[in-house]
Amino acid sequence: MLSFNRFLDRLSDYLSQRKGLLPLMGVLFVAINFVVRLCLGGSWLAESDLFLHFGVILAILGFLVAWAL
Repeated sequence: MLSFNRFLDRLSDYLSQRKGLLPLMGVLFVAINFVVRLCLGGSWLAESDLFLHFGVILAILGFLVAWAL
């Protein structure tokens, strides 16, 4: 449990200096989803919009973390 607390402390320190990193990564995942839809039209990965959903969730969490820090 102590190592998990240290990990969270280090992660919090890292993200507090880079507040726009998580939303930027979320936008990147949304762009990757667009490219996957263009290139892999009928595949499972393109139909499920996995990167789109992950990117939107990551961007929202990134804004919440940036606001809290």
